Amino acid sequence: MQIGGLHISLPNMVYLCLSSVICVFVHELGHALAAASEGVHVEYVAIFLAVLFPGALVAFNHSSLQALPLVASLRIYCAGIWHNAAFCVGCALALVLLPFIFSPFYIHGESLMVLDVPSMSPLYGYLSRHDVIFSLDSIRIHTTEEWKQTITMLTEQTYSLSSDQPSVNLNVENGYCIPQSLTKEIAQVQFKGNQTYCPKELIAFASMTCLDVEKHTNDANRNNHQRRENIHCLDAKDVIKLKKCAYPNFKEQALTNGSSCLCSEVESCLTPMQLPGLQWVEITYSTLECHSRRRSLFSPEKHSSSEKISCLQTFVYVGDLITMANSIHLTSYKPRWSIYFMAYLANLLEKLFTYASHVSMGLALLNSLPVFFLDREYILEATLHCFGSLSSRTRQSVRRCCLLVGTSFSACFILQTIFVSVS
Repeated sequence: MQIGGLHISLPNMVYLCLSSVICVFVHELGHALAAASEGVHVEYVAIFLAVLFPGALVAFNHSSLQALPLVASLRIYCAGIWHNAAFCVGCALALVLLPFIFSPFYIHGESLMVLDVPSMSPLYGYLSRHDVIFSLDSIRIHTTEEWKQTITMLTEQTYSLSSDQPSVNLNVENGYCIPQSLTKEIAQVQFKGNQTYCPKELIAFASMTCLDVEKHTNDANRNNHQRRENIHCLDAKDVIKLKKCAYPNFKEQALTNGSSCLCSEVESCLTPMQLPGLQWVEITYSTLECHSRRRSLFSPEKHSSSEKISCLQTFVYVGDLITMANSIHLTSYKPRWSIYFMAYLANLLEKLFTYASHVSMGLALLNSLPVFFLDREYILEATLHCFGSLSSRTRQSVRRCCLLVGTSFSACFILQTIFVSVS
């Protein structure tokens, strides 16, 4: 779902509306309980819809409120705000305790599980529901937060390469040792102007020189790119089965051994040619059933190498990582048993507590502002009655001036926030 320039998925909109209903109920319940404790009669409860979001109000007997002491009146007017603040803290605490509460039924923070892959997702057909994601480009992923952080890091790395090499990105860390006999048999890349084209679903790879750390990689990349005979079309499914050209920490390794290259004399280091804005990422995953049978896959216990890798599968994604990451639904909770409906319960509660904490705090802050028709208007009116030296007309003028200024600033802030989000 798209609202202006904001992209909100339908499930997230449901969570937002449901948490709004709960937080508004908590807010008005706070007013009602405080009024009942002071003996104030509730005349009626109104429920309304503001655009897409629900609202409510509790109307009290005005004469009963006027007869109350100032402290009692303020207690009723402030009850909604502090109920929302307390509810926000409760939701945040529930989020912290959720992994411990669900520990008999779920494993939290071991790896990510796929909840859904929409048909419009670029990963549709590669990942399925309940698959377990282990790593991105050999970087181990444990939680959804780590997933977002890794996506951001890989994207920034690609943009930094694009700024240095605007036509093509070559990185020795993404290179593979390709047997020279294989490069002689495969089809050469086709050129149309400055663009490279490969037949079918093949991907263009360029040869790279295994450099010592003292040499500058970018200059070598540019020289290699100019030699068109060193560009080949390869199948990514075959390439990812081969070993990498460099160590994961190839610069540190080069300082130690004098070279960062892992390829033999009969192999060539080839790296995928990435257009600006596109990333090459290896995604390693497993099915939930296989992972449940061999949960000690990454445990420190000793296992045979064949047993460790039997569950793991790897595929390559080439494209925009941000679009890819936002196109699938993931959770950090993995059920201990292959009972699929359980996979959604923990995620549902986690999402609901997250949205409820944000919405509840937003309601508390919003009602604390001097804005017309919100709680602060009545709090301000009751507070001004403390100044007995002021006439009734002066108090009304001060109240109206404060509300006009507060409403104007609040409206400008909200409009500015919407404008920045849309643009």
